[in-house]
Amino acid sequence: MSKRTELADFLRSRRARLQPEEVGLAPGHRRQTAGLRREEVALLAGISVDYYIRLEQGRGPQPSEQVLSALGRTLRLTGDEHDYLLRIGGRPPAPRPGAPAGPPPNVLRLLERLGAVPAMVINVCWDVLAWNHMLAALIGDPSDVPARERNTLRWLFGSPTLPPDHTEFARQAVADLRASARHPDDPNVRRLVSELSAASPLFAELWAEREIEVPRTVTKRAVHPVVGEIELDCEILPLPGGEHRLVLYTAAPDTPSHHALQALSSMARRDG
Repeated sequence: MSKRTELADFLRSRRARLQPEEVGLAPGHRRQTAGLRREEVALLAGISVDYYIRLEQGRGPQPSEQVLSALGRTLRLTGDEHDYLLRIGGRPPAPRPGAPAGPPPNVLRLLERLGAVPAMVINVCWDVLAWNHMLAALIGDPSDVPARERNTLRWLFGSPTLPPDHTEFARQAVADLRASARHPDDPNVRRLVSELSAASPLFAELWAEREIEVPRTVTKRAVHPVVGEIELDCEILPLPGGEHRLVLYTAAPDTPSHHALQALSSMARRDG
């Protein structure tokens, strides 16, 4: 999908979710359009109706940063959504050429120093690139599967049924995939989206909703085969350069989950 087409689809989806009263307009009668009308968006953003229509039809000229920002304010976009709008509008700088595919050595050293904290490094496609011993103790050793299959989204959407307590994480992960991709026509993103859309109706549904959200803290619950039920806060921290994120799993002090992590740490040290 081209950036122009994605921009058009994104504008339509965000226009449809707003009601007139949310932006200070009278609701009126006999509205046949879901959400705002195109004319209303153009008026509020200070651009011509014809220009906005062409943007939604995927045939307009490349909008300026000022126009994109005005549309972001009009459509009540979140900070993550506004950043995404700028990217698909072609206004941010292109990714640095020759950016490394794997995490830099200093990040790998950091992973090993986080001895008591399960941690891993992922890229924008949620490929697991590196991990420490505690992560292997928590979820199993990623090196036991081929490199292509070390992908959190493939693990999440590859099973026939998704556990109920994973639904919110699934939504956030898909919204992050759309938000984090620097270009909507990135070949790696396109391949992953195509594969998961064909394999998982839930992924296809979530992707079509065009939610944009970069997750910061996600609570995850699981049943570990040794320490039993465990509830962890999953922190997803961006690393310099924007290509990689550091994922950390922690538990509140003096909770059963914290004690479970301590037990896993002892196991990891003994087995290591």
